[in-house]
Amino acid sequence: MSDLLALDVAILPPAHVRDRAIELSAALPAKDFEGLRLDEAHLPHVTLTQQFVRAADLERIFDRLDVVLPQQPPLTLEATGGGKTLASTVWMAIARSDALTGLHERLMDALREFEHAFGGASAFAEGDARAADIAWVSGYRLKSSFLSFAPHITLGHANEPPRIEPFTFVATDVAACHLGRFCTCRRVLRKWTLAPRP
Repeated sequence: MSDLLALDVAILPPAHVRDRAIELSAALPAKDFEGLRLDEAHLPHVTLTQQFVRAADLERIFDRLDVVLPQQPPLTLEATGGGKTLASTVWMAIARSDALTGLHERLMDALREFEHAFGGASAFAEGDARAADIAWVSGYRLKSSFLSFAPHITLGHANEPPRIEPFTFVATDVAACHLGRFCTCRRVLRKWTLAPRP
């Protein structure tokens, strides 16, 4: 294992949302395929934090998450429709809410001391990453967090985003995942279940 690891702390959606995301990914036009399809080895997820960390720090990171996550009750999330970058990445958009944004910010603060600004392909699962993946993880704090936090479930690539009727769901599972190519969650390192407050 590389000294550095590309880590994603993410919400793993419930089964019906996971299955819907996998179906939407599989239905994207074959002509637009760039190598990403969601499945049981490329898990649908909503990123809360993303960073390069030392593999040797994982247990300390898990200890920190053991403090933060039990304070968070289950999250009611709203999928608002499909979205697309200026290029061709498409996703299921998730509405920002005070609870979701608050958890994101607490996790960003809690894990800051473990963060390394730069990593390489060897930090990703199977040592497989594009330059864009490395740049995304390296730049997550500056470009994609706090006021720029845009929660979503990446689906793949297409010229147009898929049609998704808005719906709500309750999320209870948060996981620390090892990222792979396309910043997919390839391996669950540890999982936590959000429990209602007594």
